[in-house]
Amino acid sequence: MVLFIVFGVGSSLLTNVIGVAYPAFMSFVALESEGTDDDKQWLTYWVVFGCFSICDQFAGIILSLIPFYYVLKVALLIWMFHPSSLGALTLYNSFILPMVKKYEG
Repeated sequence: MVLFIVFGVGSSLLTNVIGVAYPAFMSFVALESEGTDDDKQWLTYWVVFGCFSICDQFAGIILSLIPFYYVLKVALLIWMFHPSSLGALTLYNSFILPMVKKYEG
């Protein structure tokens, strides 16, 4: 799968599958679990993923000119949802939350 992404064969489709399939499954697992920590992690992921997808949609043509863009995108998505890094929580707290608080109300 990595080679398909590196060589551009179905890169867009594969990155979207990676960015949605595992997080969607883990979101279902989180919904059925007892605690709320994993719920917050996956809700945060989906908020960040949505913001990232909107930016990617508007800047996609420009960003696709970057060499190995889809490899970088997959790496970012994995960093965002991986339980040891909690990258989505970092991006949310650093960028999205301050922007929302600024324009809230």
